[in-house]
Amino acid sequence: MNEDARLKEWFVPKFGPLKFRIFVGLLFLPYTGMCVSYTIIGSMLSHDLHWDRVAAIVVIYTLALGVSAHAADSLGSKRIKPWGTYFKRRDLALLMVVSLSASYLIGTYYIVSYVPLLSIVAILEGFFVFAYNFELLKGFFHKNFWFSLSWGALPVLAGYVMQTNSIGILPILVSILAGFLSYVEIKISRPYKELKRSDADGEDVRRLETILKTISLSTIISAIVIIICRMNFHFL
Repeated sequence: MNEDARLKEWFVPKFGPLKFRIFVGLLFLPYTGMCVSYTIIGSMLSHDLHWDRVAAIVVIYTLALGVSAHAADSLGSKRIKPWGTYFKRRDLALLMVVSLSASYLIGTYYIVSYVPLLSIVAILEGFFVFAYNFELLKGFFHKNFWFSLSWGALPVLAGYVMQTNSIGILPILVSILAGFLSYVEIKISRPYKELKRSDADGEDVRRLETILKTISLSTIISAIVIIICRMNFHFL
């Protein structure tokens, strides 16, 4: 994909300075939004809600995935480097380290103070940041299954554990559903990106783009609706 094509991605704003547009593109906001929505949905499964923890898990995953993992992907990809041509390696490394450190600093506070079980999720997610994005073990972890586990299933469990310091059947079932939805998203995203790299602009590209928009935006909207419902229930 040439630089002009990358800037024409549907999730990249058409307004503002070039550096702003590039940075927003790096965040892959619709897909980061999906992952963050899973943490919210997992949180909402708890009977008793701690809203500060909802906010904290949202910030943690926004930093860890939205910034750090995507910066790592641009650094570590062995083939196509998403947005890697727009940033210096030093800048990407700085983004990755600072954002990941901040997310773990917040997470550590809650692990030590309230939810020690979250440490298991934190260790797993930290592993996948490097194993997936830097294609460790000859790319063994850079596969659709591991993507759907790390950024689909685990965020649901992280949200629930953040609230309850426990696990249950319902969050496990919802995490499986989220993992499946993430699998569908990444499965469709790969051929879509291949077509975009070839500067194709036919019916196939538009169809795949519509599916991706539907999956990501529906997930985000669902999380927002669930939050509103829980807030109304809380204040009744």
